[in-house]
Order: sequence, then structure tokens, then C-alpha cells
Amino acid sequence: MKHRVVVAGVGMIPFTTPSRTQTYDVMGELAARAALTDAGIDYSAVQQAYAGYVYGDSTAGQATLYRVGPTGIPVVNVNNNCSTGSSALFLARQAIEQGIADVVMALGFEQMQRGALAMAFTDRPSPFDSFSTVVNRLQGESEAPFAAQFFGGAGREYADKYGMDPAVFARIAVKARRHAANNPYAVFRDAVTVDDVRSSPQIYGPLTRLQCCPPTCGAAAAVLVSEEYARTHGLRADVVIRAQAMTTDSASTFDSDSMAAIVGYDMSRAAARQVYETSGVDPRDIPVVELHDCFTTNELLSYESLGLTPEGTAEKFIADGDNTYGGRVVTNPSGGLLSKGHPLGATGLAQCTELVWQLRGQADARQVDGARIALQHNIGLGGAAVVTLYEKVS
Repeated sequence: MKHRVVVAGVGMIPFTTPSRTQTYDVMGELAARAALTDAGIDYSAVQQAYAGYVYGDSTAGQATLYRVGPTGIPVVNVNNNCSTGSSALFLARQAIEQGIADVVMALGFEQMQRGALAMAFTDRPSPFDSFSTVVNRLQGESEAPFAAQFFGGAGREYADKYGMDPAVFARIAVKARRHAANNPYAVFRDAVTVDDVRSSPQIYGPLTRLQCCPPTCGAAAAVLVSEEYARTHGLRADVVIRAQAMTTDSASTFDSDSMAAIVGYDMSRAAARQVYETSGVDPRDIPVVELHDCFTTNELLSYESLGLTPEGTAEKFIADGDNTYGGRVVTNPSGGLLSKGHPLGATGLAQCTELVWQLRGQADARQVDGARIALQHNIGLGGAAVVTLYEKVS
């Protein structure tokens, strides 16, 4: 028997740049306590915890949660690159759904360093070796940061395929800042213009600096409970996980000669389709989405991989304003990774937090009116894609 999974509490802290950060354990503790307070649950009731982070030593999850209380519960450390936070959420959801536990915490945190992402270990094979082989064959080697090569190359491929002016990507960065202006948790809240974005330093392909998410520090958490537990203990049970799927790379990633496939288009599409099939929800009926905009190019690709607009129509989708307030679906009301920031381990749970606030009607100036379903999309190169559908049920 599967148990309905309630998101009883969420919490996060304002994201910051590395120069202004607290240490990971302090940030994680603050987010965990915020989620517990929001749920109205004492930490002693939590039966399992999944702690996600990318750059940190083993058992950093224990070190963080021991600050909340060394209660002896299982604490599992999770690392799935940029999809780490949602991977922790995925595991927590499974534990509740299968009746293994009634109260589970998913926590994500990251204390990042300045500069572009880089490999922590250089004395062993990289998890990206098979990806880089394809990338170098398709577009040659470059000294640019590897993630920018991947996602910049995918954007260039798309623009070439559909004859799109690369300036369209810059409009996504402008939209991200406009949304972030209403988010006190976001790092970058100042408005920018298309000219500002396009004239910022060139990184790779169509990408300029203002089209790349910044290294960010932060933490977020969610407390999941079974519906039965929520009712028995008088907890709010109005937001549930209606469907969720995780996928990893298939053969098409490596043999389709597609940069879009390399950066997760196919696995995102597969995860989204599983969610739509399980839930019976049409993507055209979803009013609010938090998707993985690590680069403007990936936001555009994600519109299509998630089925928000048909393939080849993203330019019109943007031009018509269908990706923002007043359009068909508000994408990244938080400001997304581009403006809210992208502390790798925390991102998936920050997305969860934003969408729970949206469904509860607690998103203040970011509120999407009448939202009763919401979609979350979080990917990590290497790779994993997690797509989650939330529903307001009361």
C-alpha cells in the first residue's frame, strides 16, 4: 500500500555569495529548524533524514543535523551533482510512500568557493569523461569552464537548428532578475536589460556572464509526513507530492550527436513524461514551474523538454510572454538559479520551498494567483533529472 506524501514544512535561508557565507553546518541547521517550525514538529519526531551536498566531506549531514539534535536516527548523505537536493527529496518521499517512516527530513546545503565549477579530484577518472569525449568531438576543445561549454554548446545548437537569434536567451536573464526583485531570499535582485546581459563578458557560445548562474551558498529543507500522520497529529496536509520521477542518462545522451542530450534534455523529458502519465496532468495546465535554469540556454531547452511548449517554439513562447506573469505559466517566480542563486545541494529543496509557498498562497509579491498544481525540475550533469509535481488538496 502506498501512502500519500504530505509536505508538512519547508524552510530556507537567504542565499549569499561565497564571500558572505556562514559555514555549511550553520546554514543547514537554520534551514532544518525553519522547516521543523513551519511543520510544527519537534526534531525528535523525525525518523530519517537525507542530507544533500556536493562539495563537502563525508558525514557532513550528520555534523549539520547533530546541531539540531543527535537523536540516533539514520542520516544518509546524498551527492548527485546539481540535482542533489531533489535526489534527497526523492529518497525521503519514497520512505514515506512505502510506509518505511512517517516523518522524514530532506535537507540540502552548500558552502561554495568563488569561481566556475571545477573537479575536486584530479588524480582519478572524472565522472564527465564520457560526456567530454562527445562534447570535444562535436565542438572541439576549449579553455572555457566545462559547464559553460556544455550548456553554451547546447544553446548554440538550438539557435542554429531553428534559426533563432541568440539574443533571445538574454531575455530569460532579464525575466529572472525581474522575478527575483520580489524574493528576499535571492542573491541578485537588481534589474538588468537585454543590452546589459549581452554586453557582459563573453563566456562560451551565446552565453555571457549574466546568463550563467553564480556560485552561491545556502541551505533549504523540507519535512515530509504521511497523510495519516498529519491528520493524527493535527498538522497541515494541504500540499502533497502527487507524482515524482528520477531518471538518469540513456544511450541517446552519448550516441545522438546532440549537445542538448548531453546536458540532460532526454532524461528531463523522460522524467516529465513519467510524472504526467502517473498524475494524468497535462503540462499545459500547470500554472507555475521552478525549473533548472543554471544557464539561460538550459531554461529555454527545459521549456520544451518539460512539454510546456512544443519543440521548436520556445522563441515564440518567450516573445508572447507565456513564461511569466500574465502568460500561460510562470517559470521560476523565485528568480531561479540565475538570480536566486545555485548552492548545488540546496537548489532542489529551495525549489520545493518556493512551490509549497506558492500553493499555500504564501509567496507574497511573487504569488501566482490560484495555483493548485506546481512542477519542479532539477537536473545534475553526470547525470540525474528529478521532476516533481505538487498539488494543493484542501
